[in-house]
Amino acid sequence: MEHVPALDEDLKKTLGPATAKVLAEHLGLHTALDLLHHYPRRYAERGELTSLAELADQIDEHVTVVAQVADARLLTYQGSRGGGKRLEVTITDGSGRLQLVFFGAGVHKPHKDLLPGSRAMFAGKVSKFNHKLQLAHPAYEPLGREAGEDDAAAAFANQLIPIYPACKQLESWKIAKCVDAVLPGIPEAVDPLPAALRDGRDLVPLAEALLKIHRPATKADIEDARRRLKWDEAFVLQVALARRRHADSQLPAVPRRPTPGGLLDSFDATLPFTLTDGQLSVSKEIFDDLATSHPMHRLLQGEVGSGKTMVALRAMLAVVDSGGQAAMLAPTEVLAQQHHRSITEMMGELAEGGMLGGSDRGTKVTLLTGSMGTPARRRALLDLVTGEAGIVIGTHALIEDKVQFHDLGLVVVDEQHRFGVEQRDALRSKGKQPPHLLVMTATPIPRTVAMTVFGDLETSVLDQLPAGRSPIATHVVPAKDKPHFLARAWERVREEVENGHQAYVVCPRIGDGEDEPKKKKAAEEDGERRPPLAVLEIAEQLARGPLAGLPVEVLHGRMDPSDKDDVMRRFAAGEVKVLVATTVIEVGVNVPNSTVMVIMDADRFGVSQLHQLRGRVGRGSAPGLCLLVSEMHEASPARARLAAVAATLDGFALSRIDLEQRREGDVLGQAQSGVRSSLRMLAVIEDEEVIAQARDEATRVVADDPELERLPGLRTALDALLDTEREQYLEKG
Repeated sequence: MEHVPALDEDLKKTLGPATAKVLAEHLGLHTALDLLHHYPRRYAERGELTSLAELADQIDEHVTVVAQVADARLLTYQGSRGGGKRLEVTITDGSGRLQLVFFGAGVHKPHKDLLPGSRAMFAGKVSKFNHKLQLAHPAYEPLGREAGEDDAAAAFANQLIPIYPACKQLESWKIAKCVDAVLPGIPEAVDPLPAALRDGRDLVPLAEALLKIHRPATKADIEDARRRLKWDEAFVLQVALARRRHADSQLPAVPRRPTPGGLLDSFDATLPFTLTDGQLSVSKEIFDDLATSHPMHRLLQGEVGSGKTMVALRAMLAVVDSGGQAAMLAPTEVLAQQHHRSITEMMGELAEGGMLGGSDRGTKVTLLTGSMGTPARRRALLDLVTGEAGIVIGTHALIEDKVQFHDLGLVVVDEQHRFGVEQRDALRSKGKQPPHLLVMTATPIPRTVAMTVFGDLETSVLDQLPAGRSPIATHVVPAKDKPHFLARAWERVREEVENGHQAYVVCPRIGDGEDEPKKKKAAEEDGERRPPLAVLEIAEQLARGPLAGLPVEVLHGRMDPSDKDDVMRRFAAGEVKVLVATTVIEVGVNVPNSTVMVIMDADRFGVSQLHQLRGRVGRGSAPGLCLLVSEMHEASPARARLAAVAATLDGFALSRIDLEQRREGDVLGQAQSGVRSSLRMLAVIEDEEVIAQARDEATRVVADDPELERLPGLRTALDALLDTEREQYLEKG
């Protein structure tokens, strides 16, 4: 009797150790169930030629194409080690042509197999040689050769050929044969969807969906399967998040209410400006949450420069008012120091509690980072444990075991995507009872991404800029086509500095030697592209050339922390006029006198990252200018991306563009656990409706049955798809 693989069985038993090893190491597939969830990327149709025209956008990617041989030529060439043979085969699919090359002893079999007029599937890495696309030594599988031509035509007529995400070591059609071996186990698959949900939404059973996705008879089969499998992914993830929300809502917390006439009121009275309506309404949501007896879990997302720090500071002051402490966790020392500086400046004498000249109502604002000297660190730790410091701002150093608080009431996590959920929870565990949590991000996130990535948090949005913020004009500078535009960019920088302002110049790499081999290799793989521009080289060129005579300094992540802090202090004080930096200035850096930013090799940054960087200028009363320098061709997708950034200051619109252009896994973290995103079928922008409906269904199911005791299939699916790490899967890289 044929072996029916158990779905949790190691693939070695079914496929043999060699194939199983390739699937595990290169595609992250370990069990029969993993393989069944490795869905075809697309389907080729017998009689319908698939597109070679799209290959220009897939340089260096492994592709599978179905095409017909147009001609084949066997050539002899003279090399350094004597003569050799080269087989050049041209294939076509009606949309374009592609050259295949085979060398040496490898020419004989393809020369015999690939005759003009024959059709085959070809798999290989797309490369460019002499400005032409080619596949060198591709693997291939002739179509319709096993039986006579008539039988083959009948066998392949209208058949949909699944094209799987593949790797160099295992082509798509070999993966298809592996899938064939595990298909008999499909009836064992446990269906995670409650029957009522499945019937109510007219979704096919899981076993049918898996069979239809891998071996569809019609295009309607594929649609049925996709609809069902998208629901599985959306629903299981939303159940995991709903359970986390439910568990959090059961925890006890100390209600934190500001004292009338206390620290918060004193701070508000000193403000030289009026808070925006947005800041006031979001503050009210936060204060309402803080007053409850279970922990707040709120995401505050805001446009660049919308005043999130002010909202977070008012929340921290409310907690200090009620006798608790507040901790702000920042991803970098530069950002922690910047927050410490700006918060103490905003608070004035209220930040000098217990000090000579400080306010009676004030509190101490303490900084704790990994690079602090021992005496300063000891003093900071003492301030926390005695409760003298009402507010502490720090980096990962806050999470260490020896850090103890007198009464931690609120944790503010800045730039959440830089922290894993374990780090967030490690800080929360330092409260006597679970503290309230406010997570901030300056990267605007579309609604469904927030539901999927930050699904255990309530969301507040700040999309109104404070009065007095200046508009930022953004222009693309095509350095290759129009070098005089770049020269003019440096003139503009000089003009701004002469008018009393300051400038940033951002480069993709440092250029200190340590990053050379990696960047050089990336450049070689890019083909004709040069390595990305470097901070140290550009700073030197500017100081000797177009910006000679101006105080130019550098800032990057591998500098000594005290040197970084010194540069930032002098830049904030206006002594340094031009700061040439990497993306360490991307978030939180606030120097209102900076009016111009030049981003070199701007095409090498993501859309949201460019928007973040641009937000460092235009923070004062003078208008901001952002220049995106690129050598990419005007018709390239990279230039289209830059044009989109130049066309709008709406971060939410840009985040949608960013998401549409990147793979889902990049957005949701390299993976919540393991090497891949658990979203294989669901697209968080396209499938907004499914995600929103799945969230509602999941919330209902968990409210009714938090432990899922009546839904064993769903519990099994949760355990399989979301192991413990994934369930706490706000693991954003």
